[in-house]
Amino acid sequence: MSYQLHYWPGIQGRGEFVRLALEAAGAPYVDVARGDMEAMLRYLDDDSVQRPPFAPPFLVDGKKVIGQTAAILLYLGPRLGLVGKSEADQLWTHQIQLTVADLVTEVHDTHHPIASSLYYEDQQPEAKRRAQDLLKNRVPKFLAWFEAILERSPRNAGKEVPHLVGARLSYVDLSLFQLVEGLSYAFPKAAARALRKAPRVLALHQGVPRNRRLAAYLASERRLLFNEQGIFRRYPELDR
Repeated sequence: MSYQLHYWPGIQGRGEFVRLALEAAGAPYVDVARGDMEAMLRYLDDDSVQRPPFAPPFLVDGKKVIGQTAAILLYLGPRLGLVGKSEADQLWTHQIQLTVADLVTEVHDTHHPIASSLYYEDQQPEAKRRAQDLLKNRVPKFLAWFEAILERSPRNAGKEVPHLVGARLSYVDLSLFQLVEGLSYAFPKAAARALRKAPRVLALHQGVPRNRRLAAYLASERRLLFNEQGIFRRYPELDR
């Protein structure tokens, strides 16, 4: 039986972190809202759903409905072989994923620093100030933390492509790949500067697409393009 992934059609957004895991593992899934938006909305709006997700993305697996990107990946990781078997590895991987999610939220807030209900054009001065702090202080701090994890892992010694946890590809490697992709799209100048100080993060980003299934996905029409409706948006005036 296929997993059902529910996320807004037309954008990568937070749903892409889940797609990458499903695609890299070759897991059968249906991206439901691309063909049936009403099915997704029923889970959000129907009073008969006892445990409704707050918002997409959410995953349906039989009778289970799991919301929040990090929780979905915590659930899928062992089932897809994308996390270590020990409790310590699984908790550490989840912790890293939550930290990825923190930075994703900060990126989102550069173009919606006051309110999500306002258009970017209604909050541009504030967006410029928020983006300046993100790119000067926050992105380098996060990347330095990921870099330290990669450097301190003994399993990465002598490896061309490092991994965040253990010696094999995990879902959080995929998420860091997507984070770097998004930063490079939204802030190409600033991201390039920051990545020069994080060579192991850059090596991971370059190495992850060597996964055969993932390479096929990235080259396919299933991989949506970044655009200015998603989380990672390119506004040149913010890229300093």
